[in-house]
Amino acid sequence: MISILKSSESDFVEKFNTLLIRGAMDISNVEGRVKELLNAIKTQGEEAIISQVAQFDCWNPKSFSDLKIMQNQMEHAYKDLDSTLKESLQLAYERIYAFHAKQKPKTWLDFEENGNILGQKVTPVDRAGLYIPGGKAAYPSSLLMNTIPALVAGVKEIVVCTPTPENKPNALLLAAMYLCGIKEAYKIGGASAIGALAYGVSGKNKIAKVDVITGPGNIYVATAKKLVFGEVNIDMIAGPSEIGILHEGAGNIDFVAWDLLSQAEHDEMASAILITTNAEFATAVAKRIDELLETLPRKDIASKSINERGAIIVARDLEQALELMNQIAPEHLEVLVKNPLEILPKIKHAGAIFIGENTPEPIGDYIAGPNHTLPTGGSAKFFSPLSTEHFMKKSSIISFSKQGITQIGKECGILAHTEGLDAHQNAVLTRLKSL
Repeated sequence: MISILKSSESDFVEKFNTLLIRGAMDISNVEGRVKELLNAIKTQGEEAIISQVAQFDCWNPKSFSDLKIMQNQMEHAYKDLDSTLKESLQLAYERIYAFHAKQKPKTWLDFEENGNILGQKVTPVDRAGLYIPGGKAAYPSSLLMNTIPALVAGVKEIVVCTPTPENKPNALLLAAMYLCGIKEAYKIGGASAIGALAYGVSGKNKIAKVDVITGPGNIYVATAKKLVFGEVNIDMIAGPSEIGILHEGAGNIDFVAWDLLSQAEHDEMASAILITTNAEFATAVAKRIDELLETLPRKDIASKSINERGAIIVARDLEQALELMNQIAPEHLEVLVKNPLEILPKIKHAGAIFIGENTPEPIGDYIAGPNHTLPTGGSAKFFSPLSTEHFMKKSSIISFSKQGITQIGKECGILAHTEGLDAHQNAVLTRLKSL
């Protein structure tokens, strides 16, 4: 059964602190192995990729070309889709696209009275690498969530890597690739995929290195992304999925139980946390979770997640519940209280906030529009959801007129001289003298 913690108990702080480190993936245990895989890709190219795919994905590609997913495969998968599934996929695409189009930053210029021009130029990266998980399940929704922001940003080259155990591509994932117009995709997973995207793969079947890598994955993927950061940009270092539910303790028990289980069935390491002000409600939810677990096809996964990494916290009042949830900083936060918009300003840290009982977390996973690639393990305190901006970069624009440099050039020279940079100072003073 899921653990029930009461803030009034003497050992609550100790138990709560354990929850706060739920996202600590022991990268040190796998870092050495991941470095070996990445170095092999650097030095051996496609030979290393073929070897690693054979080792981890349970099939033996004869050549690097066997790893490529062909566009006709994507097209056939899309055309073979059931019409209702195709319509659902299309609706998700349209809603996700519309949301991210509103995020797109714009180039701007500011013209000062003295003729100076200051501004910002926004441009997309040239090439983006998308990692789409595919071990215990395939995630077409992740393909949409990672590809669409890149398309909106204007990225010209998008390459997808996804693990394909036993060389059996998921038809819905292929269909999603076709819908998104993916032209380059490979059956490569784990740290191997991150290495291929970050360093490129030399040889006859070349993969050009990318500028940014996005997408969630297991601890090997997260570690690899951490190690290649700087060689390329990354979105975030994401861990197992999680949900936090803020509840006043009067409402539909099934809603809450199912929403907690929706995260628990993802992964044994997923976290499902409810904070309520009602002890009786907490007990009722815990009991209902046990009942519903028996009906799940992924019962074993969800049970382990619930028993080892789930928790129900009984808080003193809503104010304390908010304080505790802000410390947790969950990936997904459901706000199931009487006046959710009133407390919205008090919510400081969450990847995505779901307001009201008609907004279950899966709506955000698939079709609402905002991105479902979110910061986990408390990193919502400093990371943001994947967005169009992850695929864009900004350049400052500076243009000074004669009047402009005359007005503040002297002060610039003083600052440069103070730092002992005489060439900097003279670069400005020379222009002032010429004027």
